[in-house]
Amino acid sequence: MTLPSAHDVALAAERRSAGRLLLVHPLVTADGPHSDLFPLIRRHAEWLGKRFQQVLGYRLLVDTSYARLFKAGLGAGAGHRLERSTGTPFTPRTYACLALALSVLVTAPEQLLLSRLVADIKAAAADAGIELEGTGRAAEKRTLAAALRQLVEWAVLTETEGSVGSVTQEDGGEALITIDREIARAVVAGPLSQSRDGADLVRRAADPGFGGPRTYVRRMLVETPAVYLDELTDAERDWLRTRQRREAQAFSELLGLEAEIRAEGVVLVDAEEEVTDLRLPGTGTVAQAALLLLERLVERLRPDGPGHPATGGRLVIGVAVPEGLVEEELAELIREYGQRSNWQRGYLDDPHALRDAVLEVLCRMRLMARAGPLRSQGKGLPEGYDEAVPEDRPVTDVTGARAEESGLVLLAAAARYATHVTIRKAAGATPDADVQQELPL
Repeated sequence: MTLPSAHDVALAAERRSAGRLLLVHPLVTADGPHSDLFPLIRRHAEWLGKRFQQVLGYRLLVDTSYARLFKAGLGAGAGHRLERSTGTPFTPRTYACLALALSVLVTAPEQLLLSRLVADIKAAAADAGIELEGTGRAAEKRTLAAALRQLVEWAVLTETEGSVGSVTQEDGGEALITIDREIARAVVAGPLSQSRDGADLVRRAADPGFGGPRTYVRRMLVETPAVYLDELTDAERDWLRTRQRREAQAFSELLGLEAEIRAEGVVLVDAEEEVTDLRLPGTGTVAQAALLLLERLVERLRPDGPGHPATGGRLVIGVAVPEGLVEEELAELIREYGQRSNWQRGYLDDPHALRDAVLEVLCRMRLMARAGPLRSQGKGLPEGYDEAVPEDRPVTDVTGARAEESGLVLLAAAARYATHVTIRKAAGATPDADVQQELPL
């Protein structure tokens, strides 16, 4: 076997670095926070463009001043949410302000005053039948400011003099804004001109095209913390089962991600913990409480044999959480760790708020779910939306939870965080066989 040369190793490392950056930050500018890696993207633009298109069906546009990876969606309920600097997720109102601002900026002059930009956004809102002022003027100003700050982060706007945050001032603070119209036009990835309404846009954005199940499953693997076989259609499941070893090599080459293959599904693991917007273990009260709760739930709910007892030993992807168990364990954790670990006083005084925050983290990590079709859960759907799984994508319910239980399900990947791990070989496997491993709950 011929070993790769030092040049080949360096070349592959550069391409992986550029690919990983684009996956996490689909819009990279030449003078932005990741400007040090922008030359790598330009240097390997052709190779990256072909590989992203072949593997994920994503289009890559590389210009002299920016690079934009046009990522596709995963359907209703599967968005990666935007957040304010405080970590608070964007509301539908904030997304509306963001869309209205972009509609104005694509044809705006190179520079304009903040007051003029706000006036143009309000005019666009009126044309669209949207009332921006509402009942809480101060709250609406903060919402608009959050949308404008996001555009500054994307380099669509540059604060030449003053700050877009001055829009929240009572006397209407002023600022001079410079606009990059090219980047503004590149922000929206979905097929707007072909879509009848918002729901149709989400559906079209998630269409895997000619790639079909292959492309959709690959996107699921790189865009979600875990992919469970039970949530896939028959065609998607069959493709993954026959291709998962070869796909692991493709993801390692392009993104440096290692596939962890289990009986319940597949997780792509990043040893460097860079290619993710969610981390567990993490810092802060919610992350600490979530990890401790997860460990206790796994130990409490893990069955003695393979599969859940109620299924007669059939492999399932989750077990029901009894009513009140989450509250019971969190109360114990607060008593044991709250004071000495300096958890936030607000959460110590309001255990229900801590419960909600912890469950949100665990559901987004796909370690827990609310009973129902898994495909519609835990992927950052903006607050206020309640989208159902499309009828053409039937999935196995992870209900498992009876009416008298909590309606929560502990999913198989949670076992990765257990203090004791049991590895079982597949039935009939020989000692040297390449087997899938089950992480039983």
